[in-house]
Amino acid sequence: MSRPRIEGEFSREQYHTAKLWQIAAFALNNTATNIFLFGMGFVTYYTTGVAGLTVMAVSTILALMRVFDSVTDPLIGFIIDKTETKFGKFRPIMVFGNVILILTFLLMFNVIHLFPESLHFIVFVILQFFYIIGYTMQTTVTRAAQTVLTNHPRQRPLFSIFDAIFNLSLFTFGQLYASQYMIGKYGDFTEAYFTELSFTFAAISLLFTVLAVIAIWGKDRKEFYGIEDVNVKTRFRDYWPVLKRNRALQMLVLSAATDKFASMFMNQQVVQVMFFGILIGNFALSGQFGLIILIPSLIVVFYGVRYAQNLGLRRALILFSYIGAISFTILFVLMLVYDTERFALGNWGVLSILFLVLFSLGRAVSMLTPSIVIPMIADVSDYETYESGRYIPGMIAALFSFVDKLVSSTAPFVVGALVALIGFGDEFPTVTDELTTGLLWVGLMTALGFPILGWIISIIAMRFYPLTKEKMAEIQLELNNTKNFILDARDRKMAEESGASMDGETSENDRNDRE
Repeated sequence: MSRPRIEGEFSREQYHTAKLWQIAAFALNNTATNIFLFGMGFVTYYTTGVAGLTVMAVSTILALMRVFDSVTDPLIGFIIDKTETKFGKFRPIMVFGNVILILTFLLMFNVIHLFPESLHFIVFVILQFFYIIGYTMQTTVTRAAQTVLTNHPRQRPLFSIFDAIFNLSLFTFGQLYASQYMIGKYGDFTEAYFTELSFTFAAISLLFTVLAVIAIWGKDRKEFYGIEDVNVKTRFRDYWPVLKRNRALQMLVLSAATDKFASMFMNQQVVQVMFFGILIGNFALSGQFGLIILIPSLIVVFYGVRYAQNLGLRRALILFSYIGAISFTILFVLMLVYDTERFALGNWGVLSILFLVLFSLGRAVSMLTPSIVIPMIADVSDYETYESGRYIPGMIAALFSFVDKLVSSTAPFVVGALVALIGFGDEFPTVTDELTTGLLWVGLMTALGFPILGWIISIIAMRFYPLTKEKMAEIQLELNNTKNFILDARDRKMAEESGASMDGETSENDRNDRE
């Protein structure tokens, strides 16, 4: 008995694919969480300026909560691998995670200052605790569900292009909205500023999550869960052996964690204030500049994904890490040598043009490389299935997130510690502060220096990453053959049972006729 092919489902061909709109809309799940990540860059100004907490207290809590965030990943990954409902494996986790995020985000920016001053710190910690749980639920699905979305080597990189476009647009228009429209409307980081910002971000995130759920609806089914009919049992103690054995996971984690560490600095509002507001002397430029470089950045993203489609994700990540590191290194040296205000785009000259080109390249790469990493997690999950026979996307995504967040958790603390060392222990630097030698070095290190370091480590890690384009083709062929073997065995069993049933009915009919 043959198994009919159903359009859009797994067939006996080597790859299963998704429609373009499904890949695009599911990428919005990552954007839905990045909206909150971007918004949390303002929580330092709310908690210190409105709620009255100190810089080091807020920085320390954010760093510790980021560590707690990494600890929740194994739990959520374990839950994903165990989940199998009529609504699928991934959709329920996405929805619950987004609801928790919205509630805690709104409370964090609107109610802390209403409590007695002695409770501000405690309420902030409690809200951060639940915020982290929701954040982990939704972000882990983004990585784990890549395996069911598509396994085609030319389709998986397409997630990167949509993810990069959405996130580049988010951070561009988000920064423009926060630094120009909102500051123009409210004049400073006031209570009303945070109320409007938090409700706007929450509404957009909800819309994006709904679209992502619709996109994965037709793919979140058992026939796409790795090697079908294999009952995988996972335990918490399995996490360490998987990480210890899987070289591809180790190298990808190291590469992505350092990239995230770098991008965390670039997206901190404190860093934006120091770099654009104080060094260059025009904070509004942080939003305007993103708009100016949007098209050039999209060109870099398109070229990067096309390169990944043709030569593989690994080679694309190495190439663009080189581009980012070189461009920011040149810019770092130039801004040490020349007056930083000469790089402002209003003062057109050689330096401002160089700033436009070099910062555009680095910023585009900072958006592209994390987007390339996400479909690579699906490759690592398939590699684990290929090596061990177990389909554990939740565990792979959780291990990735665990180390990734553990490393990147230090970024808010490092920024807080650095600005405290140069005299900003009670409040973060604002656009009204004068440029000092300390602010120059801290601004350059956080905006340019740490990204350079992250890209260098990423390049080294990728040299030891085993999943080349050719290796992934071999893996998908082997997985497909294994799945076909299981399906053929099941079809034979069904045919035998059907034949036995028909023989039984015939014998019963003959016996009745004789009687």
